Amino acid sequence: MKQVSEWPFLNSIGVVAERFKSGNRATQPQELSGAIGDLGHQQIQWPNFAGIVGSSSVIRTVLSRVSKVAPTDSTVLIMGETGTGKELIARAIHQSSARSGQRFIAVNCAAIPTALIASELFGHERGAFTGALQRRVGRFELARGGTLFLDEIGELPMEIQIMLLRVLQEREFERVGGTEPIRADLRLVAATNRNLKREAIAGRFRNDLYFRLNVFEIEMPPLRARSQDIPQLTKHFVHRLATKLGKKITNISTKTLATFQSYPWPGNVRELQNVVERSLILCEGETFAADESWLASEFASAESSAEPLLAKLAAEEKSVIEAALAEANGRVAGPLGAATRLGLAASTLESKIRALRINKHQFKSYRFPPDRIKV
Repeated sequence: MKQVSEWPFLNSIGVVAERFKSGNRATQPQELSGAIGDLGHQQIQWPNFAGIVGSSSVIRTVLSRVSKVAPTDSTVLIMGETGTGKELIARAIHQSSARSGQRFIAVNCAAIPTALIASELFGHERGAFTGALQRRVGRFELARGGTLFLDEIGELPMEIQIMLLRVLQEREFERVGGTEPIRADLRLVAATNRNLKREAIAGRFRNDLYFRLNVFEIEMPPLRARSQDIPQLTKHFVHRLATKLGKKITNISTKTLATFQSYPWPGNVRELQNVVERSLILCEGETFAADESWLASEFASAESSAEPLLAKLAAEEKSVIEAALAEANGRVAGPLGAATRLGLAASTLESKIRALRINKHQFKSYRFPPDRIKV
């Protein structure tokens, strides 16, 4: 196993991305305690990966994987909840790759109307459809030589999934209404907040496309799994947003930091940023503090909706497990068993089957006893 010293960027933990204007000295990690003082000089960021803040073990693991895959040209699939910073990771991969001098093109697949997705991604020729008055260059062409980031790829309709699969296989595409093949010289990074493996098993995502995308997977942890980073993220957002709003902030309330660290942040880093901005707008002094009632009401709302949400998730999980059992003829273990299909240990799947009260025997093919077989 490699030591930390073998990864240059890991040796830079605690090095501040924003240097002192008068020199090249960085703030030491221990300076984070107490009053924040000059916030701009106390951000623990990764100097090689702009915008990524934190030093917890989980974020180190993520950035270690980024550092390994970035120099390659492999396709990357970034998984994680909404608001965890998947696009920041995609940009970090691009910025640390041999393609960093070329374009980084980001596309939110969920934000494009279904009828326009093909044209948006692959472009179209003049007259390809009603309203196509001139040739349009698509995102695959715009990203030539660089990186194309497809966010929320799990939202792509099946017909577009087929087109994307062909591009990944053949490394070429045609504009809508065109016949001339265009070389796809780019690096593809995709992201989703869905479990694509489960979506593929349930038939909502193409299995072959999933395996094409999942060459190298990076899992972005939710903010609740990296609460150690919350004080650093808070200080980062306070400094950046206070400057934007024209506020002078010299301290952060320790009570606010404690509240932030105990809150589960269902909206993750994006929610934290929004709460900081809202608090700064209302802040009248030089000490940053947030109204705890906001988080309390959010938490109460989340708790009240948790029970039906958990019931829905359990029903979906049961459906996925039953589908896998049906494909495996009721077998749990073994290379052709349902556990292998789901990527779970057989013992784990057995526990879930018991907890969800699934009758696995109903999926076994019925065989007549030998004495009842008529010749």
